Amino acid sequence: MTKPPSSQASQFWRLPADALCTELGCSVQGLSAAEAAERLDRFGPNSDASPRIEGAMRAILRRLLEPLSLILLVAGIVSMLTGDEIGGLIIVLILAGSIGLDTIQEGHAVRAAEILRRSVALKAEVKRDGAFREIDVDHVVPGDLLRVRAGDIIPADALVLESTAFTAGEAALTGEPYPVQKRAGAATDADDTSNALFRGAVAQTGEAIALVIRTGRDTVFGAAASALAETQAPSPFERDLREFGLVIARATLALVLVVLTVRVVFGRPVLDSLLFAVALAVGLTPELLPMITTVTLSRGALRMAGRKVIVKRLAAIHDLGAMTVLCTDKTGTLTSAEITLAKSLDAEGKDDARAAQLGAIAASLGGDRGSLDAALVAGRPDAAQGWTLAGRQAFDFSRRLGSVLATGPEGALLIVKGAPEAVLELCVMDDGARTRAIARVHELATEGLRSVAVASRPWTGATREVETADETGLVFEGFCAFADPPKPTAAAAIARLAASGITLKILSGDDPVVVKRLAGLVGLNADRVLSGADIAALSDDALAVQVQSTDAYGRLAPDQKSRIVKALQASGAVIGFLGDGINDAPALKAADIGLSVEGASGVAQAAADIILLASDLEVVADGVEEGRRTFANIMKYVRMGASSNFGNMLSMAVASMALPFLPMLPTQILLNNLLYDLSELGIPFDQVSRQATAQPQVWSMTRLVRFAAIMGPLSSVFDFLTFGALLYLFQASPDEFRTAWFVESMATQIFVIFIIRTNGRPWRNWPDPVLSASSLVALLVAMVLPFTPVGTWFGFVTPPPIMMAGIALLVVVYLACAELLKPFAIRAGLKG
Repeated sequence: MTKPPSSQASQFWRLPADALCTELGCSVQGLSAAEAAERLDRFGPNSDASPRIEGAMRAILRRLLEPLSLILLVAGIVSMLTGDEIGGLIIVLILAGSIGLDTIQEGHAVRAAEILRRSVALKAEVKRDGAFREIDVDHVVPGDLLRVRAGDIIPADALVLESTAFTAGEAALTGEPYPVQKRAGAATDADDTSNALFRGAVAQTGEAIALVIRTGRDTVFGAAASALAETQAPSPFERDLREFGLVIARATLALVLVVLTVRVVFGRPVLDSLLFAVALAVGLTPELLPMITTVTLSRGALRMAGRKVIVKRLAAIHDLGAMTVLCTDKTGTLTSAEITLAKSLDAEGKDDARAAQLGAIAASLGGDRGSLDAALVAGRPDAAQGWTLAGRQAFDFSRRLGSVLATGPEGALLIVKGAPEAVLELCVMDDGARTRAIARVHELATEGLRSVAVASRPWTGATREVETADETGLVFEGFCAFADPPKPTAAAAIARLAASGITLKILSGDDPVVVKRLAGLVGLNADRVLSGADIAALSDDALAVQVQSTDAYGRLAPDQKSRIVKALQASGAVIGFLGDGINDAPALKAADIGLSVEGASGVAQAAADIILLASDLEVVADGVEEGRRTFANIMKYVRMGASSNFGNMLSMAVASMALPFLPMLPTQILLNNLLYDLSELGIPFDQVSRQATAQPQVWSMTRLVRFAAIMGPLSSVFDFLTFGALLYLFQASPDEFRTAWFVESMATQIFVIFIIRTNGRPWRNWPDPVLSASSLVALLVAMVLPFTPVGTWFGFVTPPPIMMAGIALLVVVYLACAELLKPFAIRAGLKG
């Protein structure tokens, strides 16, 4: 497939039609059927890149090859091979269930480009062999002469050759809420695209003839589709989970090899040593982590659905809680995307309702019912009462104005409205007054307002259809100023996000002047706005510096939005992007968390990880809170494993090398591990303190290691005290030693759950009843089992009461020390 000429890959609207025809090897008269067929072979169909669809088996295999999944799979298989069929089967089933849920939840992503493809027009009207005819949109080629009319979806990027009152809605492409006039003629600057049509825009009024320049993946729309077809990089949560799995794998392998080697060197039985080492490996493996993660994320997704947030990718819940920068489009998210009448000013710039009153009469009786006319009528709904239409001159896009002859309370009145410069030229006024009026238009523009001028004159003689010659001798009545206002909740929501440690940045395709005004209204830093032209002139390194101090961007192309996202990510920030247009798709894909809204374009919804049922930043803030709550519960399990599991397994490894007998039999280790895992089943249901959700939650291995370096050795110290007491104070036999230590190990591991689950004091933040029940039931089984006949199956005996009293005292002292050291462990971790 051949790409279009190089000049067309950039700003084709700045080139004359003759130059483009020369590069394309065509004329402005259209193509023959034979030429079109040859170009279709050369340039390829006018369609988007097909996404690389990942089958179910491939998706499952990819998840299975994650380090943590491999550890769990090997641990489950080894457990079954060494006699613990039930334990091994449980591990494998938990892993299978977690992978299955993840695969189902994330299966939507492969359909993104297909949804995008279907959202484009299926038919197009082009000139072939001297006559216009309808063809499949896929068969449009560069060099075709294209005709588009009101209501058509533009099928390709094209240069306007002729137009009649033609406007296009480009909100989904650029974020600009107002319809854009399109006409033939040279562009005045790089940002002037008034002579260009873009694929995916919607023709709103009139008709245009245009020369097709770019098709398929070479269009602005196609670039968005290509971005969706690319493989997405792992999310922050997926990267963290992979890193955690690698750390566990290394620690497990090292501990097992050391224990096995030392025991064999010291002449201990090889088979017993191997079984013991395998049991240690299983004990170190957080086999419930996939289940805890999936269930916690699923519960978070259900809670978020209740707060108008639909989660498409489960891991995005954690990423939302970790988000430090939220980039958002302007239209529909910070603003309502509904044009409203903001001001009515007289000729001197003072507030006066007459301009809006006359404008609404004209709009009601003879307007084109576009967005500006609709805003006039909505702003003055009763203006036309008592007035009737006597004649009109339809809005002319070449003259940029229209007029209405109305009869009513003031008699017959000619009302003219349109572009300020065009209307003012027809008014009776001196040059100074005209200059001041034009300056007022620029002042309104700096406020983010679009102006329409209104003029009138009494009609004399019989009423009839209005001619252009009648539009003279007008009295300038004033301006109607229109706005796309910020949502009432926007400023408060931004302040709430800022209080939560999240910086907000506006990435818009709209005019930088409008963006600057909006940024100031919603409380952002509006001192500086970077435009698309500014971004294009910056290298990636320079952009990475500029984005740190700039909160607002205007006139951005889709690829520039994704460049800004990547520049922010380069500094280590976790980036969310909220957008609803076609132009937002690449940035949605590039961001760590893509957010869209219910009424967004199909491509934006397909590219997003999370969809908001209400287009409001307050909903985002609610989602952030739920994401942090979910992450906090996942981290509870990880912390418990790091501080308790690791400490106990380390103590067991040391004891196995120092004692003449195994400190705990392999089956007892596996039972210990199973009961401890059962005690943590209630973690997904646990409550989270407000303090834990106040700032972005980031999974830091450094923090986790530091926490484990304090709490893990504490557990081992009390294990060694238990060993000493059992051996030297109570003279325990090997079976009594194993039984007493099993009881002590279970009690310390389960009770410490209630301490580690909160950063504050446990009695000030009570656990959820489900977690209390799962923990206490597992503890009860562990305390009772050794004293039942079933306990003998595992090699347990009944220790003397005095020995159990000593164990109880050690447990109480351990818990007190754990509570005292916990704040220090948390503070040490937070420094990392």
